[in-house]
Amino acid sequence: MLIARRADTRARADFATWKMMAKLNGSSALPPEAQEFLASYKNLLAQMSEGEATEATIGAIYRAYYAEMGGAGAPPDVRPRPAEPAADNVTAFRRPAPKPKKAAAFGAATFGGTQKRPLPVALIFACLVVVYVGIRLYWR
Repeated sequence: MLIARRADTRARADFATWKMMAKLNGSSALPPEAQEFLASYKNLLAQMSEGEATEATIGAIYRAYYAEMGGAGAPPDVRPRPAEPAADNVTAFRRPAPKPKKAAAFGAATFGGTQKRPLPVALIFACLVVVYVGIRLYWR
């Protein structure tokens, strides 16, 4: 089952990559097997819907990868078919309510944990005056 899951994941990823490269006109750079799978995908698109053609092509890639990875016999079904539509259990995204900001008076704010308290303006001004006076005295 581990080989089957790896093969399925790789098949889905490779098909998405190949399909995107084909959309960007880079399919000539793909390996020959990828070009064959894309050609069969285009043929399937003429016969069925895009979703069915995609799943059929991924199934073919999956079977090839399963055999390449050493899987014996028919590859097991790794993707269970949902009994109900997947859209029934989708919940709309809701943002959490914003947290109210605390209004505090000037200088009375409390700071928690690792935050430093801001220096009072008077202390900063006093330090600037001391530095200024020190420089003036030093140059005399």
